[in-house]
Amino acid sequence: MSEQPRRTLAPGAWYALALVALTNAMSLLDRQILAILAPAIKADLKIGDAEMGLLYGTVFALFYALFSLPVGRLADGWVRTRLLAFSLLFWSAATGLAGLASSFSMLALSRLGVGIGEAATQPAGTSLIYDFWPKHRRGFVMSVMASAVALGLGGSLILGGVAAHWWDATYTAATAPLGLRGWQFAFLVAAAPGFVLAAFLWNLREPVRGQMDGIATPADPHPFRASFALLGSVTPGFHWLGMKGRGASAGMVRGNFLALALIVATAAALTTLSNVISPKPAMQIGGVSINPHALQWMVIGLGVFVIVNLMQGMKLGDAQAFRVITRSPTLLMCIAVGTLQCSLNYGMMAFNPSFLIRTYGLTMQQTALQFGLLSAAMGILGPLLWGPLSDWLNQRFPGSGRAWVGLFAMGVSPLLSFWVYFAADPGSFYLRFLLYSFVLTGWMPPLYAILYDQVLPRMRGLTASFYLLVMTILGMGIGPYVVGLVSDATGSLRTAMLSINAVAIPIVVLMVLIAKRAERDEAALLERAEG
Repeated sequence: MSEQPRRTLAPGAWYALALVALTNAMSLLDRQILAILAPAIKADLKIGDAEMGLLYGTVFALFYALFSLPVGRLADGWVRTRLLAFSLLFWSAATGLAGLASSFSMLALSRLGVGIGEAATQPAGTSLIYDFWPKHRRGFVMSVMASAVALGLGGSLILGGVAAHWWDATYTAATAPLGLRGWQFAFLVAAAPGFVLAAFLWNLREPVRGQMDGIATPADPHPFRASFALLGSVTPGFHWLGMKGRGASAGMVRGNFLALALIVATAAALTTLSNVISPKPAMQIGGVSINPHALQWMVIGLGVFVIVNLMQGMKLGDAQAFRVITRSPTLLMCIAVGTLQCSLNYGMMAFNPSFLIRTYGLTMQQTALQFGLLSAAMGILGPLLWGPLSDWLNQRFPGSGRAWVGLFAMGVSPLLSFWVYFAADPGSFYLRFLLYSFVLTGWMPPLYAILYDQVLPRMRGLTASFYLLVMTILGMGIGPYVVGLVSDATGSLRTAMLSINAVAIPIVVLMVLIAKRAERDEAALLERAEG
């Protein structure tokens, strides 16, 4: 049963938006702080750029992606304000654990915990805020979210760099309390605000699900059971039991084993290729000796297998959601674009501070204050202009208006990056980065608004989880690692960072196609849902 969509804000919409945006900011702060601390961590733990790419992207990505599925399903049926509060507490504690890390394996364990905790941020946050804000204002909503991401990104550089510098300038290795290094202290400082914000989220009012879209959404009687069932259905090994219990056909089971065999073969081939490009000594993780390239592609392969399991499990357990998602070419293309763009963005962001320090001889504190403030300012300003512009254009050119904004941002920014990263001095770099970052910030608000308008309100958490799974494994999980790998192999971080811009070519092609059919696919939403 459906009603007319509302065009007015729900009570408390601005307050809810502020809290969810701050949660997104904290998520990026705790995730991204590793970038500014990388030089100090590398020196202390005696690791290279590829290992930092593993920590920054791959280790985080697998658990972030895997747990986004059950928490996304939980967000579709449970109290989202409570879910966000619990998640924030968990990942803040995991960030604090990094402050006590003295080895690669312990730091990897911390990143694993941050990934699990942050998994709820986008599914629960997006689902929650869409029930406070009407459809025609959601480009603006996503622009606020994108600005919050920039605030967290810039804040991580400033906080991490300044805190680490202050600690190391105040204490020597012999006099430091608990023997902490500056980078360890920075992790502890970054963890603290999350415990405060969690209290405010706990007391936020939960809105009526679907109220802004005029689509009645019945209560889920067993959200936790469904969440754990989803986790079991995608976790390798356990998923075969789930397939049997839900009556999977023999063909579907054979397809699952065939996919596993192809993934294992591909991971082995990529490990061999990576070893040829940049040979690495084995690492010790929990007393086990493992090649870092093998670890990288094992994790990515596991993530891809989880994606296969998710799609098969969704087909068996939620046929309506499977139809709505897989029968929308626009939605699938949006996921592909977001994945490619995130491989580029995270590949660049993971090494921006290291690039500035190595290329221009800046200190960690200089990089933190100068680049951190610039990134935060442009990252906040840009989306707040691009989001409303995409809403305005979409009113006049339904479907394509938002897509053209995203196309401009993702098509022009890679060209500008070559101009930026060949700057002769820091001043020129920052001046050029102003224009580059302003253009780049236009990609997220329109793309996400298009993506989430392609599904029913009850499916937004699951859709966000599906998108996060693909984007995180194939985007965040590969982008930083590839940049680190090429950097180690060539000895040129600039070459490595600029090479990742090659993904802009398929992005442009896909965005043109999205502009042509987004309105048609959105109009067919209820038809897809009804089968």
